[in-house]
Amino acid sequence: MSQKISGVKGMNDLLPPDIAVWHALEAAARETFRRFGYEEARTPLVEDTALFVRSVGEATDIVGKEMYTFEDKAGRSLSLRPEGTAPLVRAYIEHAVAQKEPLTRWWYLGPMFRYERMKAGRYRQFWQIGAEAYGAAGPVQEAELIDLAMQLFRSVGLQGIRLEINSLGDAETRPRYLDELRAFLRRRKGDLCAECQERTETNPLRVFDCKNPGCQAVLAGAPSIIDALADEARAHFETVQRQLSVLGIPFRVNARMVRGIDYYTRTAFEFLSDDPVLGTASTICGGGRYDRLVKELGGPDTPAVGWAMGMDRICLLLKAKGTVQPAHPELFVAVAEEGAAEAALALVSRLRNAGHRVDFDTRGGSLKSQMKRADKSAATFALVLGSRELTSGEVQLKPLAGGEPVPVRLDALEAALLARR
Repeated sequence: MSQKISGVKGMNDLLPPDIAVWHALEAAARETFRRFGYEEARTPLVEDTALFVRSVGEATDIVGKEMYTFEDKAGRSLSLRPEGTAPLVRAYIEHAVAQKEPLTRWWYLGPMFRYERMKAGRYRQFWQIGAEAYGAAGPVQEAELIDLAMQLFRSVGLQGIRLEINSLGDAETRPRYLDELRAFLRRRKGDLCAECQERTETNPLRVFDCKNPGCQAVLAGAPSIIDALADEARAHFETVQRQLSVLGIPFRVNARMVRGIDYYTRTAFEFLSDDPVLGTASTICGGGRYDRLVKELGGPDTPAVGWAMGMDRICLLLKAKGTVQPAHPELFVAVAEEGAAEAALALVSRLRNAGHRVDFDTRGGSLKSQMKRADKSAATFALVLGSRELTSGEVQLKPLAGGEPVPVRLDALEAALLARR
C-alpha cells in the first residue's frame, strides 16, 4: 500500500466553499485599488537572499530565523520571499521606473513564506495584499494609504478595526534614540530575557516586540521615541495625525509600536482587530514609510510608503462573520433519459456562453440521483430535459426553494433566466 503524502505543515490548501471568502476579498481589493489609481505589479516568489538581508535587516527574526533559504544548482543563495516590499523595490530599481514617472503607486497580491511558530492566522505560507507608493515625501502619502486600507476594510464589511500609529524618527532622531534606548536596556540587562539581551546590542527596537512579561515590565519605563523626535520628524508626524483627523479616521498614538523590519523610517502604523477568532494575532495590516530603502538597494534617492495586509487573518474574520456566501448556480439541468444527454450538454454550453452559471451532473445516472445533486448545488432553478421537452421545445423551470414550475420555451431560456436574477 502506498504511503499517503500530506501537505507541508503550515502551508494550507484553500478549497471550496471557503475560497469564496478569498475571492470576495480579492475582488474588493482590486476595486478599491482601481478607485485609488494603484496598478498591480507581480514579482517572483524567489529572490536573491541578499535582497532581504540588506532590506529587511540581518538582525531581524525574519532574516535570522524565518526565511526559507537554499542554494540553486549554480551555487547562488536564493530565498522564498518573506515579504513583498523588498521585491517591488528591486523591480522598481531594475526597470528604472523612477526615470519614467515621478510618482508610482503599485499594489500586489500573493503568497509569502516564513518558518515561524504557527497560530491562528499565522502560517508558514501566508498571503498578503500590499500597496506601495514611490516618489511622495509628504505626509499626505501616509494619509492616502491609510485611507485606502480603511476603505478596503469597509468594502468587505469589517467593523471594529482600530488604527495605531507611531513615528520611528528620521536620520537625525534614530541614532540618538537608539543610543538612549540601548543605555536604558543595558542598565536593566539582568531583568531581560536572553534574546532581548542580545537584541539590546544588535537591534534594540526589536525588544519592544518581545512578549515576555518581564521584558514588558522593563519596557514600561523605557524612553519614548516620540519625546526624542527632531523638529522635522515631529512636524511630519503631527501633520499625519492632522490629516487622519480631516479624513475622519480614528487612531491612537502608540509609542511602543515598532515594525519587525529595519527599513521603516518616520511613520509606522498597524491596523488591529480584537476579534477572538484571531487569538493573539491581532494585527491584520501594517506598514509605514521607508524613505532610505530605494537608495540603499542601489536606486535613486526616492521616498516611499507602503503597507501589507494579512489575507489569512482577514479571511478568518470574514468567515466568522458569515457575510460572504458561496455563489450558487442559477440553473441545474437534469437529463431524463440517455438519448437527451448530448442535447443537454449543448444547452448547458449555450447558457454558459450567454453568461449564466449552470450546473449538471456529467456522470448521468438516474433522474432521482440528479435531482439530489440539484438540491445539493443550491441552484435557484432546475429543469429536466428529455425527449418530450425536446419535441415540444418547452421546459418547466422549477424553483428549488419551493413554488410552482414555470413553463419556458427552450429558445427563450436565456431571457427567462436573466429576468429572474
